[in-house]
Amino acid sequence: MTMDLTQKAAALRQALNYHGYLYHVLDAPQISDAEYDALLNELRRLEADHPELQAADSPTQRLGGWVADRFVKVRHPQPMLSLSNAFNPGELRAWRERTLRLLSPEVGQTLSYVVEPKIDGLTVVLHYDNGRFVLGATRGDGTEGEDITANLRTVRGLPLTIPLTGKQPAPARLVVRGEAYVNVADFQRFNEQSAAQEGRTYANPRNFAAGALRQLDSAISAQRPLRLWAYQVVVLEGAAPLSTQWDALTFLRDLGFPVISLGEHIRLFDDFEPLVDYVVAWEDQRQALPYETDGLVIKINQVALHEELGFVGKEPRWATAYKYPAHEVITRLLDIQVNVGRTGSINPFAVLEPAAVGGVMVRNATLHNADYVAELDLRIGDRVIIKRAGEVIPQVLRSLPELRDGSERVWTMPEKCPVCGEAIQRTAGEAAYHCVNSACPAQLVRGIEHFVSRGAMDIEGFGIRQAELFVQLGFITDLADIYYLHERRAELLGREGFGEKKVSNLLSAIEASKERPFSRLLNALGIHGVGAVGAETIASHFGGIEALLTATADDLSQISGVGPVLAASVVDWFSHAPNRRTIERLRAAGVRLAADAPALVGPQTFAGMTFVITGTLEGLSRDEAKALIEAQGGKVTDSMSKKTNYLLLGTNPGSKAAKAAGLGVPTISLDDLLRLLHA
Repeated sequence: MTMDLTQKAAALRQALNYHGYLYHVLDAPQISDAEYDALLNELRRLEADHPELQAADSPTQRLGGWVADRFVKVRHPQPMLSLSNAFNPGELRAWRERTLRLLSPEVGQTLSYVVEPKIDGLTVVLHYDNGRFVLGATRGDGTEGEDITANLRTVRGLPLTIPLTGKQPAPARLVVRGEAYVNVADFQRFNEQSAAQEGRTYANPRNFAAGALRQLDSAISAQRPLRLWAYQVVVLEGAAPLSTQWDALTFLRDLGFPVISLGEHIRLFDDFEPLVDYVVAWEDQRQALPYETDGLVIKINQVALHEELGFVGKEPRWATAYKYPAHEVITRLLDIQVNVGRTGSINPFAVLEPAAVGGVMVRNATLHNADYVAELDLRIGDRVIIKRAGEVIPQVLRSLPELRDGSERVWTMPEKCPVCGEAIQRTAGEAAYHCVNSACPAQLVRGIEHFVSRGAMDIEGFGIRQAELFVQLGFITDLADIYYLHERRAELLGREGFGEKKVSNLLSAIEASKERPFSRLLNALGIHGVGAVGAETIASHFGGIEALLTATADDLSQISGVGPVLAASVVDWFSHAPNRRTIERLRAAGVRLAADAPALVGPQTFAGMTFVITGTLEGLSRDEAKALIEAQGGKVTDSMSKKTNYLLLGTNPGSKAAKAAGLGVPTISLDDLLRLLHA
C-alpha cells in the first residue's frame, strides 16, 4: 500500500463528509449531485480495489448492509434524564421559583435561559473518540440503551468524523445527546410510496423514526428519510470547558453537528417574563414547523448550575418542558368500516362520535390496515384516544380497555368488497387487502386513468375527466368498454364539448391503441404489483394471453425477477370471472393479446447508449428503470458527461437536470423511454 493511496482515500472521505454536511445540515451545497456522485464512486472503487483502505467514517458506509443478530446493551456515561412538565404559565413560573429557592439571591439574579423546540423523535447518544464516531445508542431506560451504531451511520446528517467546518479542533472524547426524527413532509411522501408499492403505511413520524433505527438490517435504515439534531454535550474531554448551554450549541454547530438555527428556533432570554410571553405565543408558530413537536424545553443557560441543582427522581431541576395542549381527545368508536382505494386496496377507517381536535370536528379517522386494528385491540364501542397526525390527518392512537362494559364488539375484515361484492384477498407478506375486480366501480375511474395513460395504452385525448364522465353516464362499466365507445358515437356527439372532430380523434386514438404491445396491455390492466418492467418480463416469457390464463404461481415464479408474492397476485387476478370477461371482451374488440415474436440475436434497442437517472419515476423504481435499460443493452451511470445520451427525468429532480442542460444532454420522461423501447 502506497502512502499516496492512503492520502487519496483520506482526502476523498474528508471532501465527501464536508460536502455532505453542507448539503444535509446547512442546505447550502457547493457542488452538484453529479460532482458529489463522481467523488463517491471514485472512493468506492478505491476501497473495493484496496479493502484495507476502508474506514468506519467513510461516506460509502452510509448505505448500510450490516445485519445484527440482536442489539447489545450500552451503559451511558451519565444518566439520560427525562423532563418535568409545565402546562401553563403558572406552572412554568412555579418551576423557576423552585430553582431560585435552591440558589443564592445573587446567582438567581444572573440567570439566563435557553428555549429549544421539543422535537418528537427518538433520543440518541453519540460517542466520538478523537473526532471519529465510534458508538451510538438509544436512551433506553436512561441508564442503559441499545447499540444502534450501524443504523445511525446511515443517517445523512450525522457526522462520521469531526470537525467538518474547521472552526473547532476535535476533542479527545465527546458524547452528544440528540434526537433522530423524520420531517412531516418526508414521512408523508414515504407513506404514499409505501402504500403504493407495499400496501402498508406507518402510524406517525415518531414511531416511524424509532422503528427505522431499530432495524436489524441497517440497509433498511438507510432507506428511511431520517434526520438528526444535536442539543446537549454530555461528556467533553480534551477541549476547553463550556460555560453555557448556548456555548454548547454553538460548539456542536461549529464541529458540524445539525443544530436547529440559533436565534430563530432556539432563543436566549435574560429575563423570565419575556420568556413566558414567547412560550405562550409560540403555540401558534409550531404549526408551521417541518417537524412534529409538542412543546418547548427551557434550560438554565449556566452549565455550572446544572450540577449544583442536580435532579429529583429522573428529572433535572435545571430544565423543564412546556407542553402544549395535546391535539388528542377521547371519544367513542362507533363503527369500523372499509373503503376501496384507487388500486383496489381495502382499508379500514374509524367512524367516531364527533369530537373537536385542534379546532377541527373529527368524525372519521384512519386505521391504516387490519393489522393496526388487531395490534391496538380496537373494538367497536371502545372509548379511544384520537389525534390529528401531523396536525392534519386524524388517526386513532389507542383504545381505553379499562373503560369497557362488555358491550364492545371485535371487528373482522369483510370477506367481500363492499362496493362490487367480489371476494377480496390478502397477498402473503403484505398488510393490505385488495379487491381484484378491475370493474369494481370504486376503483374503475382510476383504473381507466391508468389504462389510457402514456405508460400503458397511451390513448391521446383520454384522461381522468373523460373517465369520470363516461363512468357517470354508464358508458364504461369495465375496462373493455373503452373499445366499445364507438357504439356510443351518437350519444357522445349530443353532449356539450364533444364536437365531431373531438369525438373522431378520440375514437381514432382508441382504435390505434389496439396495436400496442401486449406488455403495455398487461401493465394497463392494473394487476397489483405488475408495473412496466414486470409486464415486459411476463409478456416476453409467456408470449401472449393464452399461456398466461393457464399459468400457475409456480410457472410465474420460475421467471427471473418474479417472486412468489407477485406470482400469486397475477394468478389471482386472472382467476376472477369479471377479469376473465374483460379479457374476452378485449379479444372480441380486436385488442392485441400476443407479444411480438422474439427478436433475432443482434443489437438491442439501447445498445451503446448511456443513461443517467434523476428524480422519482411514476410507477417505477430507479432499480427497475436501470434493469429495463440494461436489458436492452444500455448503460446507466451516476455521473453526467457530454457522452451521456439521455437523462431520464422524474419528479423532484436534483441538480443533474441543470447539469444536463449545460452539457446539451437531452432529457426524457419514462413515457419517452417506453416509446423509444417500442419504436
